[in-house]
Amino acid sequence: MSDRPRIGVLDYGMSNLRSAVKALELLGAQVTVAQDPAAAAGVDALVLPGVGAFGEAMRRITAQRLDDLVREAAAAKTPILGICLGMQLLLDESEENPGVAGLGLIPGRVARLETTRKVPQIGWNTVSWSTNGPLPAPDGDSTFYFVHSFCAQPTSPEHVAGTANYGGPFCAAVVRDNVMGVQFHPEKSSRAGLALLGRWLSSVAAISAVAA
Repeated sequence: MSDRPRIGVLDYGMSNLRSAVKALELLGAQVTVAQDPAAAAGVDALVLPGVGAFGEAMRRITAQRLDDLVREAAAAKTPILGICLGMQLLLDESEENPGVAGLGLIPGRVARLETTRKVPQIGWNTVSWSTNGPLPAPDGDSTFYFVHSFCAQPTSPEHVAGTANYGGPFCAAVVRDNVMGVQFHPEKSSRAGLALLGRWLSSVAAISAVAA
């Protein structure tokens, strides 16, 4: 196995892949952009980015058979990282598009951001981390860049990896075993975002080394 983790970034036409790919490559990852399961063969981990509507994203993911890829990877304990809409897709459903099933990897739903402030939230916000998973910053709270109108509501508190406040508290990061997600954009969050991605890549490399 190479010392550089092999990361499959899933492309279903609803995200700015360039920023995520560049950030991962800057941190030393070997990145493959995958539009179908075959293109992601042999990777050590998957990244599911996303910007836009929950329902349309699931329609495209299903059409490209990426939903099966992600679920099978989760079952095989392959690390998965969801970013922004990609994080929301990890849950069961969203009130943005009622009746559309998500990937169902983290029990819960996605709801409109409850706040007295302007929606969507666009800008920097501080995340307070739990001790779940490899995502927490070593120096405690960190500030990241958000663009969103909806947020995850995991059924179990143990699946909440981080929280933030925007006229009210909301879930900013989720985790369940090898599946993780962040509501913010680490690839657009300067040093804190790169540090977070770097810790995730280190955890991927460690898992891959054990499996080799």
